[in-house]
Amino acid sequence: MQKTIFITGASRGLGRIWAEAFLKRGDKVVVAVRNPDALAELSKNYASTLLALKLDVTDRTACFDAVTKAKEHFGTIDVLINNAGYGHTGAIEELEEHEIRTQFETNVYGLLWVTQAVIPIMREQKKGHIIQVSSALGLLAFPTLGLYSASKFAVEGISEALAAEVSSFGINVSILEPNGFRTDFATTSGIQSKPLAFYDKVREGLAAGNKLEDWGVPEATAEAVLKLVDAETPPLRLILGRVGIQWIKYVYGQRMQTWEEWQEVSTAAQGN
Repeated sequence: MQKTIFITGASRGLGRIWAEAFLKRGDKVVVAVRNPDALAELSKNYASTLLALKLDVTDRTACFDAVTKAKEHFGTIDVLINNAGYGHTGAIEELEEHEIRTQFETNVYGLLWVTQAVIPIMREQKKGHIIQVSSALGLLAFPTLGLYSASKFAVEGISEALAAEVSSFGINVSILEPNGFRTDFATTSGIQSKPLAFYDKVREGLAAGNKLEDWGVPEATAEAVLKLVDAETPPLRLILGRVGIQWIKYVYGQRMQTWEEWQEVSTAAQGN
């Protein structure tokens, strides 16, 4: 059954791969991006089923306007994929105030604005699926990636609460948690703070453990996203990649061990 998909941040990387996969199978797709010209060829090939809109997700009014245009153009929005975002690298001490604010403006507030704009449409339709692109680093944190993880931790909390709030309206919510993939996410699209020499060894240690073979093939994610969109009862969380599952199992195992070791202290803190 043909669906209308609204995707932010789909001019390149995973978002573009997913947009093309939807178009190839006959879905209608709205891509909301900073530079619609980057999609000129795709727009030509799918003139009747692709709507490219210019959007800076940090502009709340523009987000609502884009969603309204999409609804007017295709008549419905069945699936929202909040994919717009970028990675910022820097040790906590290295981060500048404007870097912190900009990371949250895009990764968190941008996601919130588009979500808020879509909910009334889906509520009126009595159906819909909101897919929030988080990260495996939304469940754990690596050194020098704390700011990025903080933004994705926020996405996780917002989305988990949202799922409980809108389920009675027929709206599903899923959180995608990819591990690293071979896109330009960590290279040309990422931003890095001015480094302090104190953290050089930390960066070296992280780089040493960052093996190329652990990075996934971006095109392989398309089938997983199609299955998620087509699922009658989609999961709240879906990890993308073999490595992410390993990381998360290890970290949560450590957490449970610590919580159990300190359970007596935790229980006593209840006070009654």
